[in-house]
Formats: sequence, C-alpha cells, structure tokens
Amino acid sequence: MPKRRRKYFWLMTFLSPLYFFASSCVNNPKDIPFTGKKLTSVEEGKQIESYYSADAKVKAKLTAPYMLRHITDSTYIEFPKSLHVDFYNDTMKIESKMDALYGKYREFEHKVFLRDSVVVRNILKGDTLHCDELWWDQNTQKFYTDKKVRINTKDKILYGTGLEAAQNFSWYIIKQGTGLLMTPENGLPK
Repeated sequence: MPKRRRKYFWLMTFLSPLYFFASSCVNNPKDIPFTGKKLTSVEEGKQIESYYSADAKVKAKLTAPYMLRHITDSTYIEFPKSLHVDFYNDTMKIESKMDALYGKYREFEHKVFLRDSVVVRNILKGDTLHCDELWWDQNTQKFYTDKKVRINTKDKILYGTGLEAAQNFSWYIIKQGTGLLMTPENGLPK
C-alpha cells in the first residue's frame, strides 16, 4: 500500500468511529437545565416621567421615582416606590390626580393595578377617593375595584365596597354603599 493511501486509511479508520459516536449522541431535554424555562430580563429606570395620549391629545402624565420593566411573555412595568398621575382635559388643564405607593402596568392589556394608599382627587369638584386597591383601564378610561372605598365630598363621606368611576373622577358608582345617606323626607328625589 502506498504511503499516501496508508495515511488516508489510518485517518479514515480513526475518524469513522468518532463520526458514528458523535452522531449517536442525543441529549435528554430534562438533563439540560435551561430547557423550558422562560427567559426574562429587567430594565430599570429612575426619575420617570411618561405621557399617555389618545386621539393626538395628552391625557395623562405619570411621574415615579423608580421603575422596573419586566420583559417576559406578557411584559409589565412595576412602580415599587410610588407613582403619581395627573389627568388632563382637552385644554391641558389638570382635572384629577392619582397617587399610590405601588403600581403595575400590564402593557398588552393597557391596564394599571394600583395598591397601598391609593388616592384619586377630582380637582374641579373636590371629591377624593381613598382605597387599598384600584384598577385603571386605559382603553375604557375608567377606574374600578371590588375592595372597600371611601369618598370624601365637600359635604359628606361615602363608604362602600366596589366602585366604577371615570378616570377624571367626574362620576362614580359605589357598588355596595354603606353608612348614613341623606334623603328627602318622603324618600324620593324632587
């Protein structure tokens, strides 16, 4: 056998079993630690100022000292150290203000969950909502909750469980009112 063919023969003899050995390797998905785990990342922001607009008009301005944006299958933004929102009318005048110690914005649903000392104030009427939890739906421009609420008006305090309200707090419905309510003598409005 010529030298050149011998080299080739030994090379093939050595590499052939390696090829078959390598091609027969199959990984069990359970043995791979990252298989099936959802990969996430977190973006961090400080001194946040964000604007919400609809129909080419600014509707709200959000400010927060700290923000975390969690990028997952359903991305969400978290405000763990409080947030403040000013709601504007069409002439850019502030109609209402909202404060909470914690907020979570679900980007794809356009909904904000608020908790811990939630306060919404209507600047024009002077009414103020206090509650522990509140949802803000940007699509319908409404607030809602099924938790206890307290509303301070100029002349009374209203208590209840459950609420639906406009985001500018110009109207609201308490689902289950509690406490004393003033009614006319005959019980019917005039």
